[in-house]
Amino acid sequence: MKNMTQTVDPTFASVGTSTRRLDAPDKLTGRTRYAGDLPFAGLLHARLVLSPYAHARITAMNIEPALALPGVVAVYTSQTLGIVSDDRTSRSQTPLAIDEVFWCGHPVAIVLAETPEEAEDGAAAVDVDYEPLPVVVDPIAAMESSSPLARPRTADDASEIAGGGVHAAVSSGPAHVVETTEYSLNVCNKAYKQVGDIEAGLREADVIVEHTYRTRPVHQSYLETQSITVVPTPSGHQMTVWPSTQGMFSVRADIAEALDLADRQIRVESLPIGGAFGGKFGLIEPLAAAAAYQIRKPVRLVLTRQEDLLAGNPAPQTIITLKLGAKRDGTLVAMQGKAIFDTGAYAGASPDLGLTLLASSYRCPHIDLRGYEVLTNKVGVGAYRAPNAPQATFALESTVAELCIELGIDPLVFRKQNALRGGDPTNTSRTPQYPALGLIECLEKIEHHPLWQQRSSLDAVPATYKDWKIGTGIAAGGWPGGLETAAAACRLEKDGTLTVVIGTVDLTGSDTSMALLAAEGLGLSSSLITVAHDSTDTMPYSGGTGGSKTVYSMGPAVLDAARDARAQILSVASELLEAAVEDLEIEKNEVVVRGVPGKSLSLKKIAAASMRFGGRYAPVYGRGRAAVHTNSPMYAVHLAQVAVDPETGEVCVLNYVAAQDVGRAINPAEVEGQIYGGVTQGLGWALLEGFEYDENGQLLTTTLMDYALPHSYDVPTIIPILVEVPSAMGPFGAKGVGEPPVVPVAGAIANAIRDAVGKRVTELPITAERLFTALQH
Repeated sequence: MKNMTQTVDPTFASVGTSTRRLDAPDKLTGRTRYAGDLPFAGLLHARLVLSPYAHARITAMNIEPALALPGVVAVYTSQTLGIVSDDRTSRSQTPLAIDEVFWCGHPVAIVLAETPEEAEDGAAAVDVDYEPLPVVVDPIAAMESSSPLARPRTADDASEIAGGGVHAAVSSGPAHVVETTEYSLNVCNKAYKQVGDIEAGLREADVIVEHTYRTRPVHQSYLETQSITVVPTPSGHQMTVWPSTQGMFSVRADIAEALDLADRQIRVESLPIGGAFGGKFGLIEPLAAAAAYQIRKPVRLVLTRQEDLLAGNPAPQTIITLKLGAKRDGTLVAMQGKAIFDTGAYAGASPDLGLTLLASSYRCPHIDLRGYEVLTNKVGVGAYRAPNAPQATFALESTVAELCIELGIDPLVFRKQNALRGGDPTNTSRTPQYPALGLIECLEKIEHHPLWQQRSSLDAVPATYKDWKIGTGIAAGGWPGGLETAAAACRLEKDGTLTVVIGTVDLTGSDTSMALLAAEGLGLSSSLITVAHDSTDTMPYSGGTGGSKTVYSMGPAVLDAARDARAQILSVASELLEAAVEDLEIEKNEVVVRGVPGKSLSLKKIAAASMRFGGRYAPVYGRGRAAVHTNSPMYAVHLAQVAVDPETGEVCVLNYVAAQDVGRAINPAEVEGQIYGGVTQGLGWALLEGFEYDENGQLLTTTLMDYALPHSYDVPTIIPILVEVPSAMGPFGAKGVGEPPVVPVAGAIANAIRDAVGKRVTELPITAERLFTALQH
């Protein structure tokens, strides 16, 4: 892997300067403490009892053998846990199976004990009797009207069933679209996207290609598993929660709803989080809180790796059929497709988002896309870094590559010819036109890179691969970006430093970026800035950290608060220095009068003047709020070089180039780090990772011995190229950066393999066995 940009000490950093992360020393030296590390007197450890069946009725449960074991304090079931909801469509609000299990790994009880080992023994001793029920595993079969249901459906599920039946409502697209096929009630949502006249577009096309693509469920594979510690007061009227979460306010709301408590009775503390990638937006928090509420003692629940694989919330399996039509000159004229999203036991796969992503890279006058969300007896899905985008982009970019081959057109030239540009229509009423986009600029960076220019040369290929087939592939992909309101505060401390208080979670160095933004807004050195989170009792509101929206949505609020604090500082200094505000400037840690050497006042003295008994000046407390309501879509174009062993189907990725539009890199080193990490995760999608189930719904990949993740030797040289096409809304032009790096990877790898061996593999992951089989046909 290429060395990252040289970073500087944050003492002297500013926006646009590669800066060492504020949390780096503690994490690198092991001093950071996570949700599973905090000591509390009387702490009880929780362990879950998981169903061994994918679909079964619970006929009896005997908890007495567990309670008889040493150290076991309590065992709770859905009947005794005390959660008020019985809504079986909400996993977090009904965390324990009520009378029926819907997937292998569905929790049926929670055991509390004095040690983790005793809790594990207790969970093994709970005796549960099951009556097996029909299992629905294949999402295509689950759609058929004759299919058994993955779980019971009632009239209360109507809002979830946006697509069951013959004439279903649509979640997007024109009102005249009518579904004529009758599906089972396992189809819990539908989405349509139509533009133009697809039949006219297909008639206009000179070349048409069509393929079906399949992907597996993929786990986020964060280092820290789902974890939480809850400490109630003896009366139970208040609870303090230390969760590993991406959204502190959502944790508070989920727990309050589950236990029918006021929000103010739940205090969520900010903690470092050991990775999330979209998988920690609310899963186990109400369960652990309810157990602590019942027992009136501190409770810790840290899932084992096997439990996390069985009962986490992975990315959905997809089956996407895509047809593209183009004129002989390379003009894309038709896109037609059907996308099936296997959402497991709970809705949440968002087919509408999947269709939007399919239609958000290229200009196309005629589009007809249909999406279906299907319930099966698998674990419910969740978000994973650019939800649905890796799957949609794999299908789209693979089909684009095949279309280019049929047309005899250079794949990069085709993409430049058809790529979306700023000002193009979005085909949505919310935002009629795309803002400034960097897709063309990213394509041009790849076009001029030596790896693309010299793709036919094998001079640089290591001798180890002289008998292997070498290929290169490109793929483009993007992410619309998330939006959410946010607020921030910036206060001057007595020592002359400033504290920025925010409610986001520092997942990937965002606190460092916030410090840089605040320093820029104040005109100060970033060494004087501290970023604090406090708890939900005191921090300003912020949405969850994810969707590539943290800097984009929270950054403007931080900048606003910093500028407000600066104005207050200068106002106080103006009176104390007897100078006009417009003549003042902040230099280092003091306010100076421009053009008058020696006439200055330190921030420490300004703080003292505003923070004392009988003080004349109000304390400096800047406030900032933001409600960014316009997306700034972000795009990336990737170039991969692979070597394929034709004798075994083994693939080695030799070199990788990733060009990405970041708007403005607030901290370039961290942006590059996001690209390295995203590409590495994308390699897992492309070549290694995926849940495998048998016909009974048993997960076969329940440990990291079976679920393959990339190793260090699987990661090639990665060259990040930062393209800066400023956003009109982001702070200093910044866009989100977290999602796009993973999006094009599988498509680029698949296209490189196609270039190397002349065979198209349409299923992820492209394992050696799968590719070897394709090579034999």
